Amino acid sequence: MTRIKRGYIARKRRTQIRLFTSSFRGAHSRLTRTISQQKIKALVSANRDRDRKKRGFRGLWIHRINAIIGKNKKKQYNRYSNLLYNMYKGQLLLNRKIVAQMGILKGNCLLMIANEIIT
Repeated sequence: MTRIKRGYIARKRRTQIRLFTSSFRGAHSRLTRTISQQKIKALVSANRDRDRKKRGFRGLWIHRINAIIGKNKKKQYNRYSNLLYNMYKGQLLLNRKIVAQMGILKGNCLLMIANEIIT
């Protein structure tokens, strides 16, 4: 019986996985079994951390809005939640990102809008 050599398909599959993990350190970029495990772990982390990043940005915007409100000398709003509650009650539907950017770039503009909501 003639000898059958293994084909190139398995090697091709392994090199494709290696390209994904080429920037990893140590055995995580060299050993095939470890590479496949690290690829799965990396993809799971990427999927999970996209949601965490959104959550972190929302917290950042809330902190910025709260800081801008705290700088106000007249202190119409003592808390972020009061401001947002009155904005929704006044049907001024701006998301937190836009409100935070307005506060950073034009802090007085945000306070003027807040004053108009009160009256």
